[in-house]
Amino acid sequence: MRLLLILIMGVFMSIEAKANTQETAIVAGGCFWCVESDFDKLDGVTSTVSGYIGGSAEDADYKKVSHGGTNHYEAVKITFDPARISYKELMDYFWKHIDPLDTNGQFCDKGSQYRAGIFYINDEQEQIAIKSKETAAKLLGKKIVTEILPADTFYDAEDYHQDYHETHPFRYKLYRGGCGRDKRVNALWGNK
Repeated sequence: MRLLLILIMGVFMSIEAKANTQETAIVAGGCFWCVESDFDKLDGVTSTVSGYIGGSAEDADYKKVSHGGTNHYEAVKITFDPARISYKELMDYFWKHIDPLDTNGQFCDKGSQYRAGIFYINDEQEQIAIKSKETAAKLLGKKIVTEILPADTFYDAEDYHQDYHETHPFRYKLYRGGCGRDKRVNALWGNK
């Protein structure tokens, strides 16, 4: 009887451990407000954090990054439940929410801080990202310039940038519409 209880407890602990497993993905796709908003819509994404990654400076904040001198990307750290959504699904979704042909930013935002990129955390993520880029290139029939890079230090953006689409919905909608993001994405990807 005791052995049976131990086995049952082990099964429940294993299920609970799987339920509590979270993974991280980091992507850059222009304005982090828009990327954060896009990924917040996905079932299985448990949190998103706007921030900065990939630069040469020892730290990053909006003032430094927005001037373009640090080489950081505006990026979003995505925490997700792999039992509900896979890294591959996140990558497939990512491509269809950016312009992977633009070398100088995204949509109306130009400069190195607005470049698109994928920042992998391990070898498996790198391989999945590479494969997804190849698939996206085939769908578009064009060369994709979005880079796939190893993740380094991620700096959280200032509090006022977090969940901007929720805290300032009117301003966010004006910005997103005025920047032409959705129009360009639809022109590029349509039903692909």
